[in-house]
Amino acid sequence: MRRVAIVGAGQTPYGEFPTLGVKELFAWAFKDMLHSVDKGIDPREIQLAYIGSLSAGSGFQLGQLAALLMGHVGLPHVPAIRVENACASGGFALYSAICAVASGKCDIALAGGIEKMRDVSSTKTKYWLGISGDTEFERLAGLTFAGIYALVASRYMHEFGLTREQLAKVAVKNHRHGAMNPKAQFRREITLEMAVAGAPVAYPLNIWDCCPTTDGAAVVLLCSEERAREFTDHPVYIIGYGAGTDYLAVQDRDCITSFKAARMAAQEAYKQAGVKPEDIDFAEVHDCFTIAEVVAYYDLGFCEKGEAGRLLDEEATSLGGRIPVNVSGGLKSKGHPIGATGCGQAYEVFNQLRGQAKNPERQIKNAEIGLSHNVGGSGGTATVFIYRREG
Repeated sequence: MRRVAIVGAGQTPYGEFPTLGVKELFAWAFKDMLHSVDKGIDPREIQLAYIGSLSAGSGFQLGQLAALLMGHVGLPHVPAIRVENACASGGFALYSAICAVASGKCDIALAGGIEKMRDVSSTKTKYWLGISGDTEFERLAGLTFAGIYALVASRYMHEFGLTREQLAKVAVKNHRHGAMNPKAQFRREITLEMAVAGAPVAYPLNIWDCCPTTDGAAVVLLCSEERAREFTDHPVYIIGYGAGTDYLAVQDRDCITSFKAARMAAQEAYKQAGVKPEDIDFAEVHDCFTIAEVVAYYDLGFCEKGEAGRLLDEEATSLGGRIPVNVSGGLKSKGHPIGATGCGQAYEVFNQLRGQAKNPERQIKNAEIGLSHNVGGSGGTATVFIYRREG
């Protein structure tokens, strides 16, 4: 298997774009990616494309979305595959593109993701999120997406003593980071008092524990190690990548305070990369709800089981801490355009490792190894990627 490098990455700002459709958003991210390639690239060199999306927007639920988008950016004849794996669609698009390059199927591949969630009704949005779980045994019984994570939070608090204030510290931290990110959907800080006292959604979660619905797109350009220096003197190599799957319905799992799919993906990525959790300089993790970030700390090996609250109290996962997490603002503040999230995380890691964070105030100093973690639904699927800068 060949080593795979990221030589370019682009992303739209995340937020609400009522005058832009999926084609315009994808073209925006695509052009941003081309601009990031230091030595330039002829787009016609792209040989394969994987594009993640759950349900890109009104009217595109079942369409040939990947072909539509690639045609719009002038590449109608590049084989284009749409990838759907709920909130991990972007991560699995990236995983697929990496495998294609690593296997020798192609030298240059594109991984992208897109979602337009703000142009449809709340009823439609609830439908999208409903199909990310076991509809028959969860959704039809009345359990919402937030409700599942509320169960996880309640159980975690019961087993490990996590406090409401510690949970709120995830939101406070990520909003503080997102306030410094010009591409974040919510660029405002919140206080701990605000985060604790937010309007209830599903006990113990309130409005500040939940990520927003978002429009956005992200694109990552991958190539083989042999060709990387044609496009940049500063490639970022994906040195480990893993994927995992578990029972979709939470009642079928042995444990709901840890996601086995994420642990499997992390173990595979660490083994391939030849590094340990303590070698990671920073991480972008899937915080669709604050409790999801708490769970990720153990799943990724950043702490022992049940010790996530201590990391938050010590500010170990804040910018400047031992293992900064979600310096982009995470899904909580940066936004969560479902299909784009996994590729958007790679975009953030790419820029951080090259010392090009959008706003120098949130640039992680001397970072060499980064990680991203993208979870589908309530933990049924997951991808983990480990990156290292060279040159």
